[in-house]
Amino acid sequence: MTTHATRITSAARSVTVTSSTASVTDWALDYFGPWWNACATSSPYSGPVVSADIAPAETAGIARQLADYDHHEALYASSPMLYAADGPTVSAYQAADELAYCSEPGHLRITGHDALPVALAAARLARELLRAKLMGDGWKILHASAAVKDGQTVLTLGDKGAGKTTTALLLARSGWQLLANDRVFVRTGNDGVDVLPWPSAAAVGLGLLDALGLYDGVRERVLAGQTLHPTQAQAVTDALTEGQRLPLWNDSGKELKPQFAPSQLVTWLGLTLATEGRAARLVFPRVTPGATPATDAQGRTLTGGDFFNAATEDRYPDVFGLTPPEADTSRVQREVLTQALNGLPRHSITLGHDVKANAEFLAELADQ
Repeated sequence: MTTHATRITSAARSVTVTSSTASVTDWALDYFGPWWNACATSSPYSGPVVSADIAPAETAGIARQLADYDHHEALYASSPMLYAADGPTVSAYQAADELAYCSEPGHLRITGHDALPVALAAARLARELLRAKLMGDGWKILHASAAVKDGQTVLTLGDKGAGKTTTALLLARSGWQLLANDRVFVRTGNDGVDVLPWPSAAAVGLGLLDALGLYDGVRERVLAGQTLHPTQAQAVTDALTEGQRLPLWNDSGKELKPQFAPSQLVTWLGLTLATEGRAARLVFPRVTPGATPATDAQGRTLTGGDFFNAATEDRYPDVFGLTPPEADTSRVQREVLTQALNGLPRHSITLGHDVKANAEFLAELADQ
């Protein structure tokens, strides 16, 4: 049986995804792409290994084992998960996707019935393993988008809906490289703060796609049978098929957006991705309909709330014990990072809905 493998590397740390099904490792290759230097590889493998296969019998065995013995329950990736630990080994099962897991030091095994759920789970856990390695090396995670030009990085911070993705995409359409759309790794380096990407699907609203002149190209691909990220709501696909350009909302008032896998930011939207950068400027935007783009008089600073922590991220609880315990020096490291980033040029800005005016304003601000 042929074993396929994809190695994923960032900041000299690696994780390898292996499978007897090529589409599983191809998904990891496509998903992490240039952001985390993904490439096909062969044995011997680098770093921890995520082996992921179509194996219904193995999956059913773990499911029975968990049902018959004491176990815990958690909501993982919006799906109920049963799990139990036996020393360093953790077994888990998700009935909704028919996925089973077995985690041991250096090896995480995933099995299932269908290739796509297995591929998604393998990429998700590979990212968590690499995240754990990077955090063990002192990297912290900021809720921020980032764009890079000549190595210099503009970090855009703010709450959901503040305009982080909009700012990064406008810069990326103006000659910059996109480093991240929602989250970044940061660590103090030689005379500065280094920045790494956090690969993830990017949610871009229908209205923004239209304003950027990207809507028609995306719709043509959908009509031709190409698909966006599988977590995208069917209502969004239907809206693109029907040619709806206005923002789409669900019954809870949440905007539903097209979801682009990282590689699709390149192939569908024509963006260039960056693998690293050096923090040079902080931007804190807010979007106000009808406003003229401008710098606000009252500036904002980076705070502890801008950093990722377990309390602000509950989609992927650390069921498998991958994240290292927070070191006593972690709080000090975060304070040093905060001070270093707040020492950079900072801009609280207002953006309107005029994309051309916003782009010109941001390009001038970022190039100062």
